[in-house]
Amino acid sequence: MRRATISTFRLDPPIGSYDHLRGVLNAPYSLVEYGDFECPYCRAAYPVVEEVIERLGDKLVFAFRHFPLYELHPLSLAAATAAEGASVKGQFWAMHEKLYSGDEPHLTQPDLRRYAEEIGIPPEKVLWPNTRFVEDRVEADFNSGVRSGVRGTPSFFVNGMLHEGPVSVRGFLEALQREPVPAEP
Repeated sequence: MRRATISTFRLDPPIGSYDHLRGVLNAPYSLVEYGDFECPYCRAAYPVVEEVIERLGDKLVFAFRHFPLYELHPLSLAAATAAEGASVKGQFWAMHEKLYSGDEPHLTQPDLRRYAEEIGIPPEKVLWPNTRFVEDRVEADFNSGVRSGVRGTPSFFVNGMLHEGPVSVRGFLEALQREPVPAEP
């Protein structure tokens, strides 16, 4: 069994109101994911994160940050900008769920168009070239991941520190309740 180790990598910037959040900022525990919508490991982690959110309820704030590895996953950048386009219409989490749904990723432009229609937003809001205006947001998330020591996806930060333990419900629950919330620098 793989045990969590203490990491020296700190989340930069700390979780804030600029993040896509589920829960409230003053929750006792925080979990941040740097993810790629085309990554099979992120897809496998999605139900794990959902269960952790469900179990901890208002004791947890969860944030998702984009880390598209577009050289490995050529559709990941389009998916990230589609999620940001949906965010402008208040539908980030609905699009997030669609992008991670199913056993295999379906992230082509027709798929993104269909997802937008299913969540009730104009499809042109999630398709390139109309998503150019949200590319800076995706790039900012990616750059914060690099500063924070992210090397691949998914990467998780538990209470502001890089999680080097198992990506499992038990692993996250133990780490969240064990890791102290670090003081701001």
